[in-house]
Amino acid sequence: MSYAAFLEGKAQAGALHGFEPSWLPDFLFGFQRALVDWATRMGRSAMFADCGLGKTPMQLVWAENVVRETNRSVLILTPLAVAQQTVREGAKFGIECRRSAGLLQPGAHVVVTNYEKLQHFRPEDFAGVVCDESSAIKAFDGKRRAEVTEFMRTVSYRLLCTATAAPNDYIELGTASEALGEMGQMDMMNRWFKNDLNNSFTGRMHGQVAKWRFKGHAEAAFWKWVCSWARACRKPSDLGFEDDGFILPALTEREHVVETRTAAPGMLFALPASNMWEEREERRRTLAERCEMAAQLVADTKQPAVVWCHLNAEGERLASLIKDGREVSGASSDDEKEEAYEAFASGQLRVLVIKPKIGAWGLNWQHCAHVVTFASHSYEQYYQAVRRCWRFGQTRPVVVDLVATEGERGVKENLRRKSEAADRMFTELVAHMNDAMRLDRGAKYERAVEVPAWL
Repeated sequence: MSYAAFLEGKAQAGALHGFEPSWLPDFLFGFQRALVDWATRMGRSAMFADCGLGKTPMQLVWAENVVRETNRSVLILTPLAVAQQTVREGAKFGIECRRSAGLLQPGAHVVVTNYEKLQHFRPEDFAGVVCDESSAIKAFDGKRRAEVTEFMRTVSYRLLCTATAAPNDYIELGTASEALGEMGQMDMMNRWFKNDLNNSFTGRMHGQVAKWRFKGHAEAAFWKWVCSWARACRKPSDLGFEDDGFILPALTEREHVVETRTAAPGMLFALPASNMWEEREERRRTLAERCEMAAQLVADTKQPAVVWCHLNAEGERLASLIKDGREVSGASSDDEKEEAYEAFASGQLRVLVIKPKIGAWGLNWQHCAHVVTFASHSYEQYYQAVRRCWRFGQTRPVVVDLVATEGERGVKENLRRKSEAADRMFTELVAHMNDAMRLDRGAKYERAVEVPAWL
């Protein structure tokens, strides 16, 4: 055995657990067929495809291939808001999907349910499982996340689908790896990273949050490993295809700074917040002013709009100010939420008021080209909220109005910094993915390897 082969054998890399697909329909674009072909042959993989690139038809075709190969059922897990949308997409493409709240109906090949209903299903009843909008898994509490991972552990074929992971959120990649059976989250973190607390803790300890960073010279090896079980693209050209039909319209982001009516206790005038506590205090103190600004922004247009809020009191105030709007809150029943989503998507409802953690994943709202949101440091929530409307298939320029106070001026800069970090992460993913794809196609590389003297 050569030294190069010895090193290659020691490398951690995704293994092949799949089969050759028997059905790659013409309704898939070329890049979509390439991704489905790769994911089916892998058997256990992740597709980090950006919003509007067709993750739903891709996962449906993948599921249908598993059904045809095994003559058994596949379970598709989605956020609540996306379940019925997935069933409609299945009907559109001629793939029979049945939605279920916990019973495996006779003859049901592709079963769709939301994550909250998972405990009503048995993994032994399925040959494959798809986690749609899989980045939502990390938002679950520890019990729910463990439940999803344990359910997938004994299922032969597994697919995770989501937009590109949050910038530098390596824990999310570890969650995906563990669910696919590649490497445990903590094993991944300890192999390639170290943190400021000098331990293996991933959360908050004694008021401190563990900040993980790459070990020396580990970054390239890490991304090579990720690309052994994942593929990522924000546009077809990332996979070597033409971008025809997948070019986003213009995006205009406008910041509106609201003047506060009352200064903070002990202050004569408003000052920029210096910490998170001051930001939260100002957010509550200026609730009326910010909601009035947001309501005015959507009232002037008479066009469809979605208003993203973060506090219950914000949603309630906005719903009272926007006469042709409707709030979807955590207290709304599942039926009420889905009815509101349907009404907004069909144009019966002009303005939807909602929190990102409730409806920012997976929904297609290309009919809407106006987004209003309050300031938040969560880049992932901001990105997902904007991409409900600014996505492939949108035909009009999209306007995003960010409503903030004087004390929140630093939020937009923080979002810009995180956006740049996300772009850097994606560049790394694509570069190593392209290397992996060249190897998949049989490209030969001449590698000069210096053998150590002790060998």
